[in-house]
Amino acid sequence: MNRRKFVKRTGMMGVALTLPIDVIPSMLKRETVEFGLIADVHKDVMHDADERLQSFITAADKKQPDFILQLGDFCRPYDYNKPFMDIWNSFRGVKYHVLGNHDMDGGFTRDQARAFWDMPKNYYSFDSKGVHFIVLDGNDPNPKPWSGYNRYIGKEQQEWLKNDLQQTNKPTIIFSHQSLELEYDGVANMGEIRSILENENKTAGFQKVMCCISGHTHTDFMTKINGIYYVQINSASYRWVGGDHKVIRYSKEIDEKYEWIKYTIPYKDPLYTFVTLKHDKIIIEPKKTDFVGPGPEEMNLPKTLPNDPIVPTISKFVMKL
Repeated sequence: MNRRKFVKRTGMMGVALTLPIDVIPSMLKRETVEFGLIADVHKDVMHDADERLQSFITAADKKQPDFILQLGDFCRPYDYNKPFMDIWNSFRGVKYHVLGNHDMDGGFTRDQARAFWDMPKNYYSFDSKGVHFIVLDGNDPNPKPWSGYNRYIGKEQQEWLKNDLQQTNKPTIIFSHQSLELEYDGVANMGEIRSILENENKTAGFQKVMCCISGHTHTDFMTKINGIYYVQINSASYRWVGGDHKVIRYSKEIDEKYEWIKYTIPYKDPLYTFVTLKHDKIIIEPKKTDFVGPGPEEMNLPKTLPNDPIVPTISKFVMKL
């Protein structure tokens, strides 16, 4: 995407969604829906992943939202990760999973990851208090001649998505691990998926698909493309910076046991959020912390795109319906 197109597509942080007048009354009468989100905990990278997840579960137990959902890159299905799953499963309410690309690292399959999490399907939908929620799986095999890690949504899943949207008249929110907006690192065929969503909105005659929420990129951003809002939820744990910028930030013992941490900029405290759909607004609750050790400026990291900032933050985003 060139700079002109990027600027044209990118919206303000405080944004509004437009619905026809005849739809608004039913929206305003809708019950309040609240759900908790945590993304990219990376149990198999972070030495304190258990404590980060526990912080989220403790907060969720206090708030008692309608459901919680993790946005992928959660944990691999090793037996020694069962205590981590016990923390997740200790939440007394409804909970959902999204498959991330790193959850199959180490030679595991999607079926093995799902079984370990007790996740019935790769992609699915559910309703909560008059709102429809869709979970997509961005890890379908890449078609030839595509190479690299799997970040694709195949034809079978696309047909399912079309049918699922057609069968509901409820306002809809979509979850995926990989972004449907950040072109260089999101779902490879995001254009096809966005077309499905935009066409459904045209057919429905109102903004049925309100927004799409993803993790994966460990960043904090919201934008609007053709009437649909796209939100990237930051990682609970860190930002990956790679081998050219490695820094040992914890003890020698931690570095030896958790070899990948030196390639990250960890966040001091875990990031997660609670989202509220209330009357005429969707509100993403903010959370801010600090970096552990030097940040991107001190490390002289290359500048990132405006829609991919390196920040230890989840911003407060307000979407007016």
